[in-house]
Amino acid sequence: MTPVGVIGAGAWGTALAQMLASDGREVVLWAYEPEVMQAINAERRNPLYLPSAILAPTIRATGDLADLAGLDTVLVVTPAQVLGRVLAGLPKPPRDLVLCSKGIEAGTGRLMNDVAREASPGSAIAVLSGPTFAHEVAAGLPTAVTLACEGGRAQWERLAPAIARPAFRPYYSDDVTGAEIGGAVKNVLAIACGVVDGLALGQNARAALIARGYAEMLRFGEALGAEVETLSGLCGLGDLVLTCSSTSSRNFSLGVMLGKGALGEGARAADLMADRRTVAEGAHTAPVLADLAAERGIAMPIVAAVGAILKGADAREVVAALLARPLRAELESDAKDLLA
Repeated sequence: MTPVGVIGAGAWGTALAQMLASDGREVVLWAYEPEVMQAINAERRNPLYLPSAILAPTIRATGDLADLAGLDTVLVVTPAQVLGRVLAGLPKPPRDLVLCSKGIEAGTGRLMNDVAREASPGSAIAVLSGPTFAHEVAAGLPTAVTLACEGGRAQWERLAPAIARPAFRPYYSDDVTGAEIGGAVKNVLAIACGVVDGLALGQNARAALIARGYAEMLRFGEALGAEVETLSGLCGLGDLVLTCSSTSSRNFSLGVMLGKGALGEGARAADLMADRRTVAEGAHTAPVLADLAAERGIAMPIVAAVGAILKGADAREVVAALLARPLRAELESDAKDLLA
């Protein structure tokens, strides 16, 4: 079997490497931190990011991107904000580049597929996204994801056999934009749900926020050309439900701490954001997403609220402002009639 490459040895990258190696396939895993590379090769563990997993012997960690140069398929699992810079260091673009990072590039507002296309112009782009906690994937628990291929069915037929495993089931899509938007927006909404939990506002409030947040995801996706069906699937609604409901989500956990901080029981936003090694990706995406929505005239009040809280606004005041917004219809068509 041809080796598969994985760029990024955080929790998610390590879990994907473990999943890919579960049938004995060789996986070349690029790690940024030398200590992570050394621990994986010497101890079969990643104590920094995924300490619970004993890693397969066919995973080989490296700190040199040149070791991935001859591979046909490479999964990219770096933080979204450094994806372009890391890909620019690849000496040879792989045939298929599978993006597993969820976010929007700060400063440019670009989705990851646009960043990757510029940094690796010779590669066919695919996006892997869906409801996935790294520790469950590493443990071999059943997982289903969206695999969106810009190259259509031909690319899918190459990639699906290389990625699918008995407990890891990809579903085909050709909507790369939709798959990316679902993953990026849900991270921000998960922070919002964590704030609700941290403020002890109850399950009713969280359910309402998930539903109204999903409406914001659909509005944003429609404006950028995503398909509603994509955002109704695994990489949109499915991922949203998972990450808005569990402290296993770093974004949700960040929101909980922000909410508790407003009550004097947790850390301030500035202190939480200062830890760059563990900060949730949604914290980087929120202000960019809020700015893009404002520029395009897309109503995303929950996303804007998260952006304000991350900038230091009092979470209790932000929630009160959301609740004080004018009453309106739930459906977009009815809302337009109501405001006419």
